[in-house]
Amino acid sequence: MKMFKVFFDIEKEEQWLNKQLQKGYRCTKISGLGLYTFEKTDKRFVMRLDYQDYLSKEKYENYKGIYEDFGWSYIKGSQRGLQYWQKEDDDQNEIYSDRQSKSNYYKRLMNYVSSIGIMTLIFSYLVYKDSGLYLTEGLWSMEGALFWKAFLFETPFVLLRSLPAIMTIFFGYSFYKAYRKYSILKEK
Repeated sequence: MKMFKVFFDIEKEEQWLNKQLQKGYRCTKISGLGLYTFEKTDKRFVMRLDYQDYLSKEKYENYKGIYEDFGWSYIKGSQRGLQYWQKEDDDQNEIYSDRQSKSNYYKRLMNYVSSIGIMTLIFSYLVYKDSGLYLTEGLWSMEGALFWKAFLFETPFVLLRSLPAIMTIFFGYSFYKAYRKYSILKEK
């Protein structure tokens, strides 16, 4: 079974993947474009997502080896970015067992989300700086049915051009959620 889904929140993605596992579908492949491949299984699995800053090849191999030693199967990842781990449910399903490692995870997550958010913000600025949202010349001076036809025709394109700005808002919200969790862990 294949499903297409896009996430702006790593924790929501992890929750969704675990819901699929509860329904009896084990994740076997994840493409970079949000295409998830599942296969039916009778076993109970759990999935965890992790974010790692850039790791050298040696450190990355050590990182993977540690997880695999604890029974985790590597689904997808790279030397920098999201890592997808899956294993059979055995009541030891957490990747981070102490406050410090969980706090470090949220700190890495904040850096990740803020860097993507800043890139989408810069891209939004470059898209809008000279042109604005509606590009039809004289649109605002048109009247009656001609105005509405031109306005409605161009609105889907405006929404498409607005996508980077909308994504910036989602990434900002994800940053805020990670920051709150990081702050709570630091306070205790």
